[in-house]
Amino acid sequence: MASNAVEAVRAADRPVIEARAITKRYGALTALRDVDLSVYPGEIVGLVGDNGAGKSTLVKILSGAIRPTAGELYMDGEQATFHSPLDARRRGIETVYQDLALAPDLTVAENLFIGRELKRSGPLRLVGTLDRRSMNRHAREQLDRLHIRIDSVTNRADSLSGGQRQAIAVARAVAWGRRVLLMDEPTASLGVEEQRKVAELVEEVRRGGIPVLLVSHNIPQVHEICDRIVVLLHGRAVADLKKEDVDIEEVVMWITGVALKTRGGAEGS
Repeated sequence: MASNAVEAVRAADRPVIEARAITKRYGALTALRDVDLSVYPGEIVGLVGDNGAGKSTLVKILSGAIRPTAGELYMDGEQATFHSPLDARRRGIETVYQDLALAPDLTVAENLFIGRELKRSGPLRLVGTLDRRSMNRHAREQLDRLHIRIDSVTNRADSLSGGQRQAIAVARAVAWGRRVLLMDEPTASLGVEEQRKVAELVEEVRRGGIPVLLVSHNIPQVHEICDRIVVLLHGRAVADLKKEDVDIEEVVMWITGVALKTRGGAEGS
């Protein structure tokens, strides 16, 4: 159940990130149509829908990977335009995808700092020498803060389990994502125990004050950890549900479109 603290924060604050009337067309195909979505401080929002519903397209728009055909994005109440993922990252938005984007031959610390490596000071900086000691220290601090158990930050990524690699991807996003964390199917290829650990990590992120948008086909997990659940159906946002108001079966009914018919709605209206 959503906490009273989350409800109080939502009442007092604007959304950290908000999509208004987002539409995305690819020629004759409309992937998204007039989608509204908001993520408030301190909450976890689940984004669900069947294959082809538009979930990943919306995440790519929020992360700056693609531009919408129509509609607007807002951050902290101000209109935002992202021309690339770099623009989004500069605004504190980090994204974790199913494929992780880790470099298997680099260490844990090197993966946490990939693209943002620390350089040695003095003359060594001019030749691009990495400050591995500082990177290792900061990496260990970040993992400890998120309660991620990795024996050594100098271990190569390809020596880790799937759950540990996913945890490293999340830790990297949290380290640099100051405002919001987007997660697109983060547990799709993981076993039950590793899925549970990622869910615990998402909750730890929220406790640190960073809101999370979680895209997943794992409806029981979404229902367990999310405060709200937004349902996409054929590119439209058809429901924005408080977790405590619906059970898993009702969420599935919205995903399949059955709830639109049984509750008097009409798809595409």
